Amino acid sequence: MSIETEALMDRLRLKKNLRYWQYGALALFAVLAFTLFGGKGGNSTNSAHIARITVSGLILDSRKKQQLLKKLADSDAVKAVIVKINSPGGTTTGGEMLYNGLREISKKKPVVAVFGTLAASAGYMTGIAADHIVARSNTITGSVGVIFQWADVSQLLGKVGVTFHEVKSGVLKATPSPYQKPDKGGLLVVKDMVEDSFAWFRKLVEERRKIKLEDVDGLKDGRIYSGRQALANKMIDEIGDEQTAIDWLEKHKKIKKGLPVITQKVKKDNALGLLTSLSGIVEKMTGLSLDGSGALSPARVISERLQMNGLVSLWNPSMN
Repeated sequence: MSIETEALMDRLRLKKNLRYWQYGALALFAVLAFTLFGGKGGNSTNSAHIARITVSGLILDSRKKQQLLKKLADSDAVKAVIVKINSPGGTTTGGEMLYNGLREISKKKPVVAVFGTLAASAGYMTGIAADHIVARSNTITGSVGVIFQWADVSQLLGKVGVTFHEVKSGVLKATPSPYQKPDKGGLLVVKDMVEDSFAWFRKLVEERRKIKLEDVDGLKDGRIYSGRQALANKMIDEIGDEQTAIDWLEKHKKIKKGLPVITQKVKKDNALGLLTSLSGIVEKMTGLSLDGSGALSPARVISERLQMNGLVSLWNPSMN
């Protein structure tokens, strides 16, 4: 092969490789563009719109979520807020944070809650902060109550030959403990704390929904209800979906018809945010999570559960 031919072949190979790099760059640009703008439907958050926020999974206290709620409250472009809830609950403080944040928003603009498959415990606590609640007829909701749980591994430790020792400043310090059987004093302290928190939760429900817990069968005992049952008991306002919520805003709160509904999310750190966005794209395109189960990955579930310290307002048998 002549030198001229070899040079020509090298040039063709170089040109082919360059084309691959160009395609790769275009693909990366497309992914980034979708990540940044794909979920906004071409609408700007600087123009008048209805903000949509989502509360899903386990509810935990979050400074970033609190900042997002304040941002929505202060934004002149946000004319109303729709909060979509699909949650079994979580920590009581997490529900309290969302409740207080939504109540602050409602002082300036209307808020509508839209319940999905499940809106129980701290999820229901979040929803009652809204001016109007819409749920599916088969939504699971309710479970008004508070629990405090701990494991008793004292017998297990004894069987494996482990003895636990401690020195503490007071008899009620670090009580109850998973390493020893609870005593009467410790149980009374926990019971008193749970009842105090429940009284607070109960007051929120009665004030916001204009009902008495005693008048609704099972409500004070923490039972759950379908959307139809919840409507009959005045725990929600209407059966429907997000469009039902929009119709209510336009009819009763004089929100301009045709305003775009834009999803607003908590901002994440750049690297983690990009990874999360890419994961979200995969899930949207395939309908599956990255672990292939179509649900939360076990690692994520375990991670969230481990963060649930303190008083809990939670209902979800499938996660026990």
